[in-house]
Amino acid sequence: MPGPEDFERLPEDAAQLREYYLSLVQQLNRYAQAYYVHDEPLVPDSEYDRLYQKLELLEQQHPELIVAESPTQRVGGAPLSEFSQITHRFPLLSIADIFSAAELTDFNRRLSEGLSGQVEYCAEPKLDGLAVSLIYENGSLVQAATRGDGRVGEDVTLNVRTIKAIPLKLQGNFPSLLDVRGEVFMPRDGFKAWNERARENGNKVFANPRNAAAGSLRQLDSRITAKRPLTFNAYYIGYAQGAELPDTQYGRLQYLKSLGIPVNPLVEVVRGEQGLASYYESMGKRRPGLNYDIDGVVLKVNSIAAQEELGFTARVPRWAVAYKFPPEEEITRLIQVEFQVGRTGAVTPVARLEPVYVGGVTVSNATLHNEDEIKRLNVMNGDYVVVRRAGDVIPQISAVVKERRDGTQTEVSFPTVCPECGSAIERVEGEAVARCSGGLFCPAQLRQSILHFVSRDAMDLEGFGDRIVEELVQSGKVHSVADLYILTESDLASLLIDPGSDSRKPRLLGVVTARKLRASIEKSKRVPLNRFIYALGIREVGQATALTLARRYSSLTELEQATAGELMTLDDIGQSVSAHIVDFFKEPHNLDIISRLTARPEELIFSAGIELIPIAEEFAAAVKPLEGKTYVLTGTLASLTRSQAKNLLQRLGATVAGSVSKKTDAVVAGEAAGSKLAKAQELNIPILSEDDLLALFKQHGLSVQ
Repeated sequence: MPGPEDFERLPEDAAQLREYYLSLVQQLNRYAQAYYVHDEPLVPDSEYDRLYQKLELLEQQHPELIVAESPTQRVGGAPLSEFSQITHRFPLLSIADIFSAAELTDFNRRLSEGLSGQVEYCAEPKLDGLAVSLIYENGSLVQAATRGDGRVGEDVTLNVRTIKAIPLKLQGNFPSLLDVRGEVFMPRDGFKAWNERARENGNKVFANPRNAAAGSLRQLDSRITAKRPLTFNAYYIGYAQGAELPDTQYGRLQYLKSLGIPVNPLVEVVRGEQGLASYYESMGKRRPGLNYDIDGVVLKVNSIAAQEELGFTARVPRWAVAYKFPPEEEITRLIQVEFQVGRTGAVTPVARLEPVYVGGVTVSNATLHNEDEIKRLNVMNGDYVVVRRAGDVIPQISAVVKERRDGTQTEVSFPTVCPECGSAIERVEGEAVARCSGGLFCPAQLRQSILHFVSRDAMDLEGFGDRIVEELVQSGKVHSVADLYILTESDLASLLIDPGSDSRKPRLLGVVTARKLRASIEKSKRVPLNRFIYALGIREVGQATALTLARRYSSLTELEQATAGELMTLDDIGQSVSAHIVDFFKEPHNLDIISRLTARPEELIFSAGIELIPIAEEFAAAVKPLEGKTYVLTGTLASLTRSQAKNLLQRLGATVAGSVSKKTDAVVAGEAAGSKLAKAQELNIPILSEDDLLALFKQHGLSVQ
């Protein structure tokens, strides 16, 4: 919430203060019109919310400034002139927003005092779509209208009739007249599929599911709406005649459900502030896995009699609030677009940003995917951009704030030669990704291939970080991943490592560190087949696919001889992945490296002699004693890495989670365990030491190598 610091630079002169106020009103109205009328938001919701709260606080301090056109004096936006207008029998008012636990406490306190006791609430996900009113007469849908300005909306009856989730005829004991309020929205899978088809056909793509729903519902041609994957959830009964309604909000939603009208399945009845907070926290955790966007939760007094007693302010009901999640979109400045070369040669544009807090983390980089995305967004160096981060998704730029351009921006040019090695950049027809043609001659590809090979979930060569791998490549000591295994302690000790800003010149790695690295190399010479397959870096073969392959084939030789048709019979392997696997093992250079890695020294000079552990029989016959159990690892383990511990727990059937919750069955705490251990102690969750973990593995016949 804004505080006094937001107004430190307000003009003291009355005329200038009024001019400032009117400019803020004009700015918010412009943003609202773009959002509600044109379905083309200029700024993310969080920016609008901040400015709106600033306007509210300014009007509280200076009520003499208030004008009729202020967005605080009305709800929503004006209806489109192309649609006929409908006056709502009862206004579709919005509800007040809150953003913090302190505001939640204040909301519950006011209601508890007003209703003299603990309050029961109906808690619902806040869907991010378009609010509508549906009018049923004698069970038949006769009218549908958007919220509009809350009193007058747009007639979208023909379009709403095309939405399959909305019944044209009610079932059961329906009233003679019924006004249902709810949200039209587009599920995430439908949104993704629609945008993919739009890109393929060269059509406009939507920025987000909310825009997609609004734009689809407000088509003048209902045949267009009929093609869009829209759905609907009801959240309130505006009025009804000819039926006795349940006396609670939750009961009324269940009544609507009995009539055949969709209601969100995550609606719950909760009690008091603790119930409200728990529901909010629960929905926040579930949010990334939902098939639709929510931007908060709606909390309503459950008793209809209590709602009527509390009543309304001029604009909002006193008995409800929307408790919004931290924003998933923010505005920041794009400093410059740079181009990175990945281990497969893919050239990816990366936006370097002025750091901004969004989606719960500070973001300074965002992906731009490919050249087509740069052109679609029409993004320029120096632009102000909207950065979106939903859940654990990699931050991306979703829009450009073009009204902030001042002429200093410069064009983003996709390179024609590799920024790492100067080789030509090629783009295969039909593919969106451009790639460096330098292959293993490209230092970036070699460096990234090695970093992938040595990573924790692959061969787990502990200690081989970015700087050491960089020096191994630049010094010419390593030309492929197989060369790692012929490195001597002397080779490693002689590496010149740049320690960063703490020193003006590079330093020798040192004998002690070199000995540890050499020991790590030796330790990796016995590895499960699935991790070796993953380490090879075959395109589109991640950890899950590598495990699928290792379960099916008992040796790498069997996998090398597999046909595309045979591979496609396996789970999660389609035509594209099978082709990449077959092509990889056709390449003589790849087979040569595999031979150098897996042949015994007496069979081949300079070979690594890596032993691949088959897992097919083990997985087929293994008992899963920890099936259904959730474990969390924290701290440093002395006798095995966390990756090894995770792999062994998974072999016993356990789920290994990254955070502690009430559903966690046990936490394994190593040295320097931090907040996860504290959380487990707070929740009284069993805590295992490293010795306990090793004993668990031994009990079930698993040894730590």
